Amino acid sequence: MKFINPKIDLAFKKIFSSGENKDILIDFLNAILYEGNQVIADLEINDLIEADRVCGVKDTYLDVKAKTNDGRIAIVEIQVINVPSFGKRVLYNTAKTYAMQLTKEERYEKLKQVIALKIADFEMFENQTEGISRFVFKEQQKQFDYPDTEIELVFVELPKFTKELAELENAAERWIYFIKNTSLLEEIPQKLSKFPEIYKAYQIAIADNFTHQELTEMHNQELWIQDQKSAIEMAREQATQTAQASLILRQIMKRLGTIEPEIENRIRVLSLAQLESLGDEVLDFQTQSDLTAWFQTNLT
Repeated sequence: MKFINPKIDLAFKKIFSSGENKDILIDFLNAILYEGNQVIADLEINDLIEADRVCGVKDTYLDVKAKTNDGRIAIVEIQVINVPSFGKRVLYNTAKTYAMQLTKEERYEKLKQVIALKIADFEMFENQTEGISRFVFKEQQKQFDYPDTEIELVFVELPKFTKELAELENAAERWIYFIKNTSLLEEIPQKLSKFPEIYKAYQIAIADNFTHQELTEMHNQELWIQDQKSAIEMAREQATQTAQASLILRQIMKRLGTIEPEIENRIRVLSLAQLESLGDEVLDFQTQSDLTAWFQTNLT
């Protein structure tokens, strides 16, 4: 048995945003937002949000918008590529959704809470070990809530969830495991099949349920995403390599004085591994002949 990748646009929409599957979305939101408690009893799935696209990153994120039985609005977004200004776009789209609840004739009292659930396939908060983070308006020093906490941001960082199937402890972890690992499985995990909504989601995610055209489209999306991630990683590596080369050149010039342009150019094209090796020995250099000897030893 083969499964599609729930992080891909078409697959996510089919699992979570169709009217006949709203029980899946209800269970998912209750799990992530309310620790599995049945806070949301019913909801209405709205049309996909026409969120502002960032030039050059088409199809790298998606949205599902739902209104709960008590009027709250939930936005679910998966972001698979760490694009610039993602945080600002989160704030913009959430605030825009909150403001668009009212017409010009309506009063502010009709405004309902907007909860933005953002699932990131990358780490957003490097110094935080927890995989789920929640943000609301609070007083800066004493940390008490703003009286009308109408906007809430919830982030799920997939890379921080590393638990194996046997280690899953709660509904949130089960759903995150589903989103992160389904495409790697060959059968529905027995441990998860006893949960009706997750079992239903797995049934929908079976590749045989999709047409050849849909599977081709999802495959092309995955290839495109992988290409974008590779390009971003390469750019970051090049930036790191350039910074490292500049640092080592400053150290060499401080110890040995001016060096020949040819030597400087040779240093600037070294790989990161070679720069690290050179950096380990720079402090032992006494003359430029030591630098020449390093090149002869390491690059021949």
